[in-house]
Amino acid sequence: MNSLSHVAIIMDGNGRWALKKNKTRNYGHEKGVNNIKNIIGVCKKKNIKYLTLFVFSVDNWNRSKSEVSFLFSLLKNFLKKDINFLISNKIKIKIIGEKNKLDKNLLNNFKNIEKLTSKHFDITINIAFNYSSKLEIVNSINKLLKIKAKTINIKALEENLYTGKIPNPEILIRTGGYNRLSDFLLWQLSYTEIFFLKKLWPDFNSTDLINVINKYKKIKRNFGAINE
Repeated sequence: MNSLSHVAIIMDGNGRWALKKNKTRNYGHEKGVNNIKNIIGVCKKKNIKYLTLFVFSVDNWNRSKSEVSFLFSLLKNFLKKDINFLISNKIKIKIIGEKNKLDKNLLNNFKNIEKLTSKHFDITINIAFNYSSKLEIVNSINKLLKIKAKTINIKALEENLYTGKIPNPEILIRTGGYNRLSDFLLWQLSYTEIFFLKKLWPDFNSTDLINVINKYKKIKRNFGAINE
């Protein structure tokens, strides 16, 4: 049976979910955030040590200013309002992504939440915010160039990614019906089992996650080898 330590999720479909209900896109984003706690609960019960959530892409700046502003406020409120939930449930928060374009107050909030949740944790939640996998890889290379590394090899590049100190995801889930990666963890997903689901993120529930985990555990993973 396959071991499982890291699940990554592209939480797609909030806006479309809301529009189907004649609600605003922001209403869908709010419901999507509320869904995160249930998924964290399953990961803890399954002893999954890492959960990486794609919250905001660098490409999401192309959305309306009002929607971008609402997404920022949602994240701020989640980190501030639910701090007791995070600490009491031994959840460590790590923010991964580009720091440019982010205001100082938000960056200070990030630093504060990372500090407050840095001890006595059972699970690490990587929040990919203002994130681009292509930029992450470029940044890793630039770090190596800055220290004048003699060579740039796979190990060194991996160690300088945002996720360099944790295992790559064994599972990627994308809700919302689209079969693409959207510049998310491109390097880390090279041998990940990918599950594209039609269900929109606010409708994705604990049973759905458990079903994906059970399917994953039955997959024969060869990593390029042939096992008869």
